[in-house]
Amino acid sequence: MATASASSPLSKLQAQKQSVWIDFMSRAFVRQGELARLIEEDGLQGATSNPTIFEKAIGHSADYDDDTRRLVSEGADVDTIYQDLVVADIQGALDLFRPVYDRTDGLDGYVSLEVSPLLAHEREKTTEEAGHYWQRLDRPNAMIKIPGTPECVPAVEDSLAAGLNINVTLLFSVEAYEAVAQAYVRALKRRVDAGQPVDHIASVASFFVSRIDTEVDKRLDALIAKESDEGRKAQLESLKGKAAIANAKNAFAVYERIFSGPEWDALAARGARVQRLLWASVGTKNPSYPDTLYIDELIGPDTVSTMPPETYNAFRDHGRVVEQPTLTAAMADAQGIVAQLAEAGIGLNDVTDFLLKDGVEKFAQSFDDLYAAVRAKREQFAR
Repeated sequence: MATASASSPLSKLQAQKQSVWIDFMSRAFVRQGELARLIEEDGLQGATSNPTIFEKAIGHSADYDDDTRRLVSEGADVDTIYQDLVVADIQGALDLFRPVYDRTDGLDGYVSLEVSPLLAHEREKTTEEAGHYWQRLDRPNAMIKIPGTPECVPAVEDSLAAGLNINVTLLFSVEAYEAVAQAYVRALKRRVDAGQPVDHIASVASFFVSRIDTEVDKRLDALIAKESDEGRKAQLESLKGKAAIANAKNAFAVYERIFSGPEWDALAARGARVQRLLWASVGTKNPSYPDTLYIDELIGPDTVSTMPPETYNAFRDHGRVVEQPTLTAAMADAQGIVAQLAEAGIGLNDVTDFLLKDGVEKFAQSFDDLYAAVRAKREQFAR
């Protein structure tokens, strides 16, 4: 397999043991050769999807019309049409990534499909739907996405214990990440206690990055606007664009603690792999920040960066990869930034609680919009 040249930012990133996945999915992307080209030429190692991505793919193109028309003629309802369309896309991508999965012995080559965000607060239904999609995809390199809400963390554990590969999404706070990582360890222990293997279980924890800065910067701007002391204004201004990276580094510190020591070593001796942190939402929202900021500053071993196409292309063109991992640099400063924000009146837990609620609502809205688009096409073709 050809890969990007050794001098390219993508190859340098992979040389530091950070995997490169793309946060995108569509029928044309899979079937018209673009995904295969990225795997062949860039060494792309995986892909993620979410309801917003599928809403844009299915709701705003004619690529799915032929299959939709066929399914309508067979009497399929809206839910059946949706599932058939997305499962076919994910299976096609999984097959393209299967050589990556085999070559890396199951480290990479995964594609994620998300359970309905409408179930984000329902453990049993989430567990049931995760199992349903796992059976339908029927590929060892599939990953089922489950939101990391407090109600669904048990669903994550149950699904992993049942042998599914799980991508835990919508993680914003360090505390939420720690709960998910501990659930992963518990799930592996359950399998060991039941005499089941753990060497084929894979999981990533999708920790969202840029949205943290978007919300914190907005709150800092509100404080700056009300502040009359110039020195204080400058101090608040200096904190902008710092929270997201600090939050991610604090999560990585938890990762290092959980996946080390005698308890983890006993599982690793049985072939268990760590649950890697996956940096999600790495596209820069603020145009005054470098467009590869959240990739450049979070490069570290045993992690994944999943990039939307625009950010992927930008990083391939001019990403910055230095010799030493940036993720583990100045780790102590990260806690200091969180403390300074708290002193200013911005509690990071309040920010992350808001973002989790907002993220679930936005994905649910995209899911509703997607179903509405499928319903409209179903009615159109039924006529």
